Amino acid sequence: MSKLVIVESPAKAKTIKKYLGTGYEVVASMGHIRDLNPNRLSVDIKKKFTPKYEIISGKEKLAEELVKLAGKSDCVYLATDPDREGEAISWHLAYLLELDLDDTNRVTFNEITKTGVTNGMAAPRKIDLDLVNAQQARRILDRLVGYKLSPFLSQKIRKGLSAGRVQSVAVKIIVDRENKIRAFKPEEYWSIDAKFFPKGSRRAFSASFYGDEKGKIKIETGAQAQELLDAMKDAQPFVEKVRHGTRKKQPAPPFITSTLQQEASRKLGFQSKRTMKVAQELYEGIEIKDMGAVGLITYMRTDSLRLSEDALSAAESYIKGRWGEKYLPAGGPRHFKSRSNAQDGHEAIRPTMVELDPVSVKDSLTSDQYKLYKLIWERFIACQMSECIQKTTQADINVNGYIFKASGYRVDFDGFTVLYEESTDSNDEEKESELPPLEKDMPLKIKEMLPNQHFTQPPPRYTEASLIKALEEYGIGRPSTYASTISTITSRGYVKRESKTLIPTELGEVSTKLMEDRFPKIVNVKFTARMEQELDDVECGKNGWVELLTEFYGDFDKTLKEAKEEMKGVKIELEEDKTDLICDKCGKPMVVKFGRFGRFIACSGYPECKNIVKMVSKIGVPCPRCGGDVIVRKTKKGRDFYGCSNYPACTFVSWSQPTERKCPQCGGVLFKKKGKVPKLVCTAEGCGYQCEDDTEDATIIQEPVTQA
Repeated sequence: MSKLVIVESPAKAKTIKKYLGTGYEVVASMGHIRDLNPNRLSVDIKKKFTPKYEIISGKEKLAEELVKLAGKSDCVYLATDPDREGEAISWHLAYLLELDLDDTNRVTFNEITKTGVTNGMAAPRKIDLDLVNAQQARRILDRLVGYKLSPFLSQKIRKGLSAGRVQSVAVKIIVDRENKIRAFKPEEYWSIDAKFFPKGSRRAFSASFYGDEKGKIKIETGAQAQELLDAMKDAQPFVEKVRHGTRKKQPAPPFITSTLQQEASRKLGFQSKRTMKVAQELYEGIEIKDMGAVGLITYMRTDSLRLSEDALSAAESYIKGRWGEKYLPAGGPRHFKSRSNAQDGHEAIRPTMVELDPVSVKDSLTSDQYKLYKLIWERFIACQMSECIQKTTQADINVNGYIFKASGYRVDFDGFTVLYEESTDSNDEEKESELPPLEKDMPLKIKEMLPNQHFTQPPPRYTEASLIKALEEYGIGRPSTYASTISTITSRGYVKRESKTLIPTELGEVSTKLMEDRFPKIVNVKFTARMEQELDDVECGKNGWVELLTEFYGDFDKTLKEAKEEMKGVKIELEEDKTDLICDKCGKPMVVKFGRFGRFIACSGYPECKNIVKMVSKIGVPCPRCGGDVIVRKTKKGRDFYGCSNYPACTFVSWSQPTERKCPQCGGVLFKKKGKVPKLVCTAEGCGYQCEDDTEDATIIQEPVTQA
């Protein structure tokens, strides 16, 4: 062995090894090898915020093996992911293996293909210390906020709470939207919707009341709507004006991290965490039949819309061969402009080999991998296709001096829409349809004319897709962190999911109010965005990371000390911590408590009364035998299994999680079966049905055990 290449994951190591061949040993660091101790602050504030790194617990043996392998090698290449976090991992590895930081031993791969790996190995460089310092600044800043604020929140509200530089702002954005919804006062308004058709034709078209020849009329009451209807009774409608036009619809740009998460949420119903997990698998390499391990997409953590000339050329050839030259843009390949604050280290997210279309690799992919790859592949190809040309028609219909407006279009040339169209957050987007041939002064007949009552609607609650869009527009956090941020605020109870919407809990609202009152800068959107820009400046070498931390910490520490002093002895009670249960030993109310093993119910008279009641975790699925609640139980060794809440009357138990899905063959319950490819299986005797598991994890609801 002469050359050692260290990457982050075993899957990536396997794919790269195939391309490098003999003479190289490729091993995985399994992510970070060193980090701050999770149980201590591990930052020496008085010594210029010096971090105290140590080998991550459980990775001591791996660290020893890496040191031994490096000692036997003539050359060590650090090939961790091509981003800020990957650069920091390489820096920690260099420290561990005692490598010279002036050595050109850092290699990066934007795509895990033969070309990508060859080009990366041919261009080794030094570790970028600006990137490393940017990662350190974020890591230490987040540690300071988390370790200083979390105990304060835990003391004032409840044990086990946490605060974060990005998570607290994300919760505030959701809370602010909820407050706007509560404060919203709906206003009544009416519309008059009609259907007309030309004489001699049965093809009706829709039109909406606009006003009269003087201008728009707002209909505020049902009585006003009826007056207008009476005024148009027995009228002879005709086409007063027709306008024909052409509009060109442009394709959406290729994906970046945030838009991939948004579109996967809208179109596939994927949570952002699920999207990033699958994208990582597609990037690192999939075993493709007759090809071996292949990285199917470029690096998935990027906010650049740049595309390589090779990729543009490959897309052009594919489009020309499949649909013909008319489906190529008239002005040549499309180039898209990135946001002003985008990091341009990587291309946009695209397939590494255009010729590997989704159908050709479907049999080699899991259901999730296929769905996401298809989305990425189609979006990239579509962005290099010609525009969609639509012929539009707008018509004014005169009904006894009152004007109705109708609009529609027909597709003159489908262009990119033959393959893909971007979805939107709006569910009630107006749907236009093609109008029949209309001419000026053409007489029409009324099929129907109906008044409809409406009320103005409050702003919608955030979904994962719209929250990610908001965070990006505000400039808060980085797209690569959005998945973990949303996962944190939901798993810790600040926000709950209801269908696809995100709703703040009482805990989220109370903690946000406390943060607004005592630490306004931490949850201030503009301040957090400015902080984000300053962190980016560290990455560009424009700002020193120690100076940034010094400036932030002075004010933060002063504010924290004042809050502790002014709120000494204050405890905020949450309504959601109260229960309807009465202690059967002393008669006092029972309340929710939080211990090292999770939530439990205890007597509010503690310590005089130490009565407690266990909590059970419902998964929201009825028992297949008796219809009771399926709950999570534990064996004596702590292993989870599923049982019925009506035990011992019902003895249903299962190691596999039951779902609400029914077997299409026998009608039985489908159970989740874990493995490399998670499946849904039917356990009914003689059935044997199974399919890939495309369901999200169940929502766990904790409730007290019913008292006997």
